[in-house]
This record gives sequence, structure tokens and C-alpha cells, in this order.
Amino acid sequence: MENTLEDFKINIKIKLAALWTSVTFLYIYGDYFELYVPKKLSGIIDGNSNLDSPINLFLASLLLAIPSLMICLSILLKPAVNKWLNIVFGVFFTAIMLLIAFVSIEPLEK
Repeated sequence: MENTLEDFKINIKIKLAALWTSVTFLYIYGDYFELYVPKKLSGIIDGNSNLDSPINLFLASLLLAIPSLMICLSILLKPAVNKWLNIVFGVFFTAIMLLIAFVSIEPLEK
């Protein structure tokens, strides 16, 4: 009996949904490990965070909803719409994450 590995063809919609799922988990892991940054948790408890107003909290919720929604939409939408929606939201989400990363970097003290 020969044990050979077979590479199955996976539908692109499933691949896209898996990629958006990975993005969602990575975002959750990033938020979790950010709590270990010194003084971060005490700032959240004291109300000194970026999410200190209802508008900021709503915008953060919308931003977090994008990858979750794209998991479902990647499976359900027609290919043409799916393609462009994944490109637009993929570029948008990447740009926002880079912007957040660059803004949150604090300069090193001398």
C-alpha cells in the first residue's frame, strides 16, 4: 500500500475565507498581547486609551467587523464582486493596520 500525498484543488472562495480568518485571529492575538505592554492595562482602566469616546469605540468596532464580514462574503458573493471587494477591503485593512502601527510606535527615550 503506497502512501502518497495528494494536493486537492481548493476553491478560491475557501482560500479567501481562510485568509480573512487568519487576519481576524492575528488581530485578536495582537490585541491580547498588547495588554502585556507596561502601563497599557492601567491606562485602559483609568480611561486613558484611544477608545475613550463613543465615536472612537464605534469606529474600532466597524474596523474589527471588516475581516469577520469578509469571511462570510468571500464564500457567498459572485466571483466578480468577490474579487473587487477582497481587493478593496484587503488594501484598505492593510493600510489602516500600517497606519495604526506607525502611529502607535513610541520614540525611544535617550
